[in-house]
Amino acid sequence: MATYEKLTPPNAGTAIRFENGQPVVPNDPIIPFIRGDGTGVDIWPATQRVLDAAVAKAYGGERRIEWFKVYAGDEACDLYGTYQYLPEDTLTAIKEYGVAIKGPLTTPIGGGIRSLNVALRQIFDLYCCVRPCRYYEGTPSPHKRPQDLDVIVYRENTEDIYMGIEWEASDPVCLELIQHLNEVVIPANGKLGKRRIPAGAGIGIKPVSKHGSQRHIRKAIQHALRLEGDKRHVTLVHKGNIMKFTEGAFRDWGYELATTEFRDVCVTERESWILDNLDQNPGLSIEANARLIEPGYDSLTPEKKAGICGEVQGVLDAIGSSHGNDQWKQMVMVDDRIADSIFQQIQTRPADYSILATLNLNGDYISDAAAAVVGGLGMAPGANIGDNAAIFEATHGTAPKHAGLDRINPGSVILSGVMMLEYMGWQEAADLITAGLSAAIANKEVTYDLARLMEPRVEPVSCSGFAEAVVRHFGG
Repeated sequence: MATYEKLTPPNAGTAIRFENGQPVVPNDPIIPFIRGDGTGVDIWPATQRVLDAAVAKAYGGERRIEWFKVYAGDEACDLYGTYQYLPEDTLTAIKEYGVAIKGPLTTPIGGGIRSLNVALRQIFDLYCCVRPCRYYEGTPSPHKRPQDLDVIVYRENTEDIYMGIEWEASDPVCLELIQHLNEVVIPANGKLGKRRIPAGAGIGIKPVSKHGSQRHIRKAIQHALRLEGDKRHVTLVHKGNIMKFTEGAFRDWGYELATTEFRDVCVTERESWILDNLDQNPGLSIEANARLIEPGYDSLTPEKKAGICGEVQGVLDAIGSSHGNDQWKQMVMVDDRIADSIFQQIQTRPADYSILATLNLNGDYISDAAAAVVGGLGMAPGANIGDNAAIFEATHGTAPKHAGLDRINPGSVILSGVMMLEYMGWQEAADLITAGLSAAIANKEVTYDLARLMEPRVEPVSCSGFAEAVVRHFGG
């Protein structure tokens, strides 16, 4: 049993435990919650009201959540002392009970922790940031057909430049590193030519590992296997055309995972072309198939033509019988797209995508852009998931000027609570909230951020009023 300096766990309730990376959830789980800074004072009570009501209605008292208040951010400093933004008590509680939920947290002032959100992800090795982006009917959006976008962004959480390994330009370590790179490392690589890092530059490191990439992509593929039809689709998003040994490696390691560990249930986009060509024309020769999948085939060198033909033959030998005859259409499709193209793809061809597996920085950008399509961050949930812990969170900031006014939209944390219930296997309660939230929006019972965008404009409800509307509309 864990010990705490300033916290007292609930007298009732049981800890969630993990087996093989999956939660084993009792009927009375103890769940630590962090209220959050700024508007957390408003949105957390609203969220707790909705979650408790849904669990009570769905299970009639057979299940319940035992809430355990823990501290982070400004509220933690008030209790534990100056600069104690993330006290050991809080870390101990999350480790002990496995699943937590939190409101928005402030960016710490002073040295030490740069971001509380990033720190929590790294401390608990929460390597998958999961951000669903779907549209709720009636939500105002600048797009003509926001309902066509229904994607889940899987953002790698622990590597990339978010590791924070960087030095400012004036740091002597930075100057020494630049000198070493310019005088030793770069000249030793003949492909870099005369390129040099300019004096006065800041330096950051972008680590991307095979282990980190594949365990993340594995979660995305496992999620796709739970879906049906065209939603069984994972897109590897990268900038491998420029950063070949980091972003490009992420793509390559993803394909390697799909075609080895998940060989029986996955097909790559290029493999699907080869198989489909043969399904459409069973008498198609290897070279004719190669010509169809490779634009400009006839202008290639003999060596490259042989390579493409070898690829076709290899696919047919390996999976022709197991994946051919349209069997591949029932499997998880794995393809890849350049990161910048995804920004326009989710706006112009949103229905083509389901799960986007990305590295850390790209996922941060893309998830916020996708959220804008379906109504903004006020309606965007998020989860950070590892093998032994999970934290569900608001995806927006603290908005301190609105704190205590009971007017901010609690939708992000409410929907993160839905994700938490789904993660726990409490789907009935999750479905009640989804139905209630959808009906509240359709009935134009919304907070000011959505009300001001509706035509004609409607009178907004309060933060707590929105929570009551969601509960009132349980069941649609």
